[in-house]
Amino acid sequence: MTLLQLDKVGHAFLGRTVLERIDLGISAGELVALVGPSGSGKSTLAHIAAGLVEPRMGRVNRRYRRHAVIFQEPRLLPWKRTADNIGLGLAGQRVGGDARRRKLHAVASRVALEYGDLEKFPAQLSGGMRQRAAIARALIAEPDFIFFDEPFSALDVALKRRMQDIVVDTVAHSGLSGLFITHDLSEAVRIAHRILVLDRNGRGIAGSRIVPSRPGERDDRFVFETSVEFLAGDRLFAHVNDCDERSLP
Repeated sequence: MTLLQLDKVGHAFLGRTVLERIDLGISAGELVALVGPSGSGKSTLAHIAAGLVEPRMGRVNRRYRRHAVIFQEPRLLPWKRTADNIGLGLAGQRVGGDARRRKLHAVASRVALEYGDLEKFPAQLSGGMRQRAAIARALIAEPDFIFFDEPFSALDVALKRRMQDIVVDTVAHSGLSGLFITHDLSEAVRIAHRILVLDRNGRGIAGSRIVPSRPGERDDRFVFETSVEFLAGDRLFAHVNDCDERSLP
């Protein structure tokens, strides 16, 4: 069953077309990575798919029950404790008392946050811990679809890998579906079932590739060799590392 379907979606900013005739479908239980040159409109496409931006044309069909979004920045409220920030994911749900505490501790455990971390304010957390809190805030709502907008781009290599493991453990292994925006092909190879490549001018999806084996079963050698193979031997990925500075905010 297709949970997310984009049909001929297009968008423009100040009269300048950034996306044109985008067709995209994601099935139940599938984590799809979207890569493409910097400035090609990847994040804009994710925001349209999540309903944060209204497309100028085309149609978005969402057949899931509930979704969550994890952004590039954790976007935690600095005046609230970590527990309260995570609890914001329950907004609109009638959950309180013991049930709320159980949910908080369960999702905190899934992202390797300790009890003491929940009592801290965001300024007292490391960058990786703040991003863990953002993931927990998304998971506590029990979504069946998650949008990831380059959530680990600002983290160092070792920390990024830990965050990727969390995504694999909490999403890919849990039967959830998701769209993961990234500029890092190695990250896409490591966590996704399938990789889509956005045309460098935003004119549709240039193509897709299924990543062999399953997320969580791919060791470092596999990730490295597959990424090199895509970049060096597959024309679909020829422009994924391009950067058009005029297109960047």
